[in-house]
Amino acid sequence: MITCIIRYEIDPYRQDAFEEYARNWGRVIPRCGADLIGYFAPHEGTATTAYGIYTIENLAAYEAYRARLKADPLGRENLALSRREQIIRREDRQFFRLVSTG
Repeated sequence: MITCIIRYEIDPYRQDAFEEYARNWGRVIPRCGADLIGYFAPHEGTATTAYGIYTIENLAAYEAYRARLKADPLGRENLALSRREQIIRREDRQFFRLVSTG
């Protein structure tokens, strides 16, 4: 199992739009095959850093999942929302594996 952590730099004045974007992914990501842990928006401290976290079986499953995301109507609509509203300034995606359990 791998965990994908997406770090977003968001426009601090577009936090409501980011929350709509996150809620949409909350519906799309599970139906496309990943286990969504959640999307996290700023609360205290930074007003520009947000995270999306999900797990998926392996990188091969990730590639199939990405293809399903691109084909999903709400997924396409959500990407268009992000571009149109200029919610996200930067997005970094990293993959991790859990090593603390036996």
